[in-house]
Amino acid sequence: MTEIFLSFSADKLSQLSDRIEDCLSRLTYDQVWKRAGDHDNSIGNLVLHLCGNVSQWILAGLGGLPYDRHRDAEFAANGGVQPGELSRRLHRTVFDATVVVRNLDENRMLELVEIQKYNVTVLEAVYHVVEHFAGHAGQIIFATKLLTGEDLGYYKHLSQPAHHEATP
Repeated sequence: MTEIFLSFSADKLSQLSDRIEDCLSRLTYDQVWKRAGDHDNSIGNLVLHLCGNVSQWILAGLGGLPYDRHRDAEFAANGGVQPGELSRRLHRTVFDATVVVRNLDENRMLELVEIQKYNVTVLEAVYHVVEHFAGHAGQIIFATKLLTGEDLGYYKHLSQPAHHEATP
């Protein structure tokens, strides 16, 4: 069961990261950093936030890698990073995180860890990151649809007689 959970979690992070990277490739710099209001986050802010969250929770919290997070800066940024660079950062972060997740040992799943002042099990930490990532990926996908007026095509395979996507 552990192997299935960890494999699915890593696959889901990769799939969602690929979709965010696709969104970034469809958008201009101004669209990536557009905010509807002072209390809203841009797509750029959300990508920086996802990189910070995954790095803190998975790479540092579970993988033991050093990481000094500046969470407020993720939301305060108002540009300065091109969409291609955001895509590269996200890709690298998620790739590294999936390596950590896939290599977690079954014996660690109930181990308690403290991450961001939360005491959680390793299993809960992985679940939190995937759930959190999915929520923000949904926001980015929705915003991309609004900004481009396009159907992004992520589910067109469901209308075909057979499809081969392994992760729903």
